[in-house]
Amino acid sequence: MARKQNDDLLIEDELAAAFLDNDPIETTTVAPVAAAPQDDSAQDWNDGDDDFPGQLAVDVYETQEQLVIKARTAGVNKEDLDVSISDGILTISGTLSSGDDEGVIHWHIQECYWGEFRRTVALPVAVKEDEVKAVLKEGVLTISFNKVEQETVRVINIEG
Repeated sequence: MARKQNDDLLIEDELAAAFLDNDPIETTTVAPVAAAPQDDSAQDWNDGDDDFPGQLAVDVYETQEQLVIKARTAGVNKEDLDVSISDGILTISGTLSSGDDEGVIHWHIQECYWGEFRRTVALPVAVKEDEVKAVLKEGVLTISFNKVEQETVRVINIEG
């Protein structure tokens, strides 16, 4: 599924389409790894994806007083994270580096994402943007906003 670089918000239908398959399960025989031919001229499976930053999974919930956003950022240094907010839109971006791939001559399996990531979230409730706290602890980034107090309903007396 192709995505545009500026399309940061995940759409629920796209997620369902990407992970759900209604086809019946098929059984296949897998050849042993040693028997698989190695073709160094084959196109890299990741070509073309370098210009689109990876997605960052987030949890967004609210308490009585706060809106909280949590994201797993294990392996990311605080200096490599950028968090910003503008007009109720929160953006978290950064770089995840493995740091130990120097000297690699051939990858056999590469499932971990390394590189830039970016996530934009439209906040679901009004918050006090100047009252925010961001903490990076044990690989989890937690951003907490104080919510804007909604006016309580006032009863209006009718005269006459």
